[in-house]
Amino acid sequence: MSRTEFVALCAMLFATIAFSIDAMLPALPEIGAELSPDNLNRAQLILTSFVLGMGIGTFFTGPLSDAFGRKRVLIGGALLYCICAFVGWLSQTLELVLAARLVQGIGAAGPRIVSLAIIRDLFSGREMARIVSFAMMIFTLVPAIAPSIGAVIIAFAGWRGVFLSFVIFSIISVLWVSIRLPEPLAVADRRPFRLSLLIAGMKEMWALPAVRISMMVQSLCFAILFGMISSVQQIYDITFARGDEFPLWFGAIALVSGSASLLNAWLVVRVGMRYLVTVALGAQIGLSALMVVSALALDAGWTQFLIFVVWQTTVFFMAGMTLGNLNALAMEPLGHMAGTAASVMGAFATVLGGALAVPIGLAFDGTVLPVAAGICLASALGFALMLYMKRVEAQA
Repeated sequence: MSRTEFVALCAMLFATIAFSIDAMLPALPEIGAELSPDNLNRAQLILTSFVLGMGIGTFFTGPLSDAFGRKRVLIGGALLYCICAFVGWLSQTLELVLAARLVQGIGAAGPRIVSLAIIRDLFSGREMARIVSFAMMIFTLVPAIAPSIGAVIIAFAGWRGVFLSFVIFSIISVLWVSIRLPEPLAVADRRPFRLSLLIAGMKEMWALPAVRISMMVQSLCFAILFGMISSVQQIYDITFARGDEFPLWFGAIALVSGSASLLNAWLVVRVGMRYLVTVALGAQIGLSALMVVSALALDAGWTQFLIFVVWQTTVFFMAGMTLGNLNALAMEPLGHMAGTAASVMGAFATVLGGALAVPIGLAFDGTVLPVAAGICLASALGFALMLYMKRVEAQA
């Protein structure tokens, strides 16, 4: 497999997550009206339940791939993902849809974590960050078009048809892996799946300041991203009365913010990962504070809408400048246990980030203020932790 094909394959595996979340966004009003008419806000739990399930599955996926090989675990996760998509398609209550999405998220952890472990099997350091950035650059095409694809599917097959599209997407990626990707983890390099080894690995990771701080900052960055995604459809629809335009605006913003991965791939080998993350979070503090002021001072007219669109773009741009770098920072000293490290780190960051995003999303009151204030606070905490990391590294 050429490097170009490898990057494209990793991008599609990453995109399983984005497609599973973003294609559901246009369906939330219909799902809320049909399954939760008394509390439309509950429909956004379809997004966070998937994220929480993904975090739970992430904890086990890496160690299992260290023990049984990358491809077996990836394919097994995809099978669970597809089964739960069928359950979601058949569900008649919101509670059953949420349960299916939770378990579907567990299955989605296979493509997400195993792909990171595969990259770490073959690359390290800044070169690993560069590969992740290129994959993320291609991956950004999926969130750009996923809401539009979801809207088209809903127009022809209703919101349940989106669940069937998940099955098709997953089957294509699994066939690609099965046919083209050699198993990257040799049998001699595998680690038995034992709870004692997992606990020992967690202790080893937590003892390293760079790993520990990277995990906490990554949690805050996920909270920022998931908090925005949970609220964004309602903001377009309720706050600005532009629900019909949402897929177009979301796609355009995703394409523009996708340039962050390209910029990051160019900068990271020159200035380093920690510096880029610190600058991105520092900039987001100021931008989110301006959004808070705008929400307090202006009516929800055309001016505030343009300000929100620009700010939403910077939030997604920040994600492209931080998440891959934080992964690479934490994985750098953990090449001997890449699968376990990717799992523990991903589980911690995803579960905590998803949990922090829930109150941000549920606080939606018809204005931009709750999500802007929540993201501003999370950015400030992440920025402070990155400054602390710099001081710890200087002392070391």
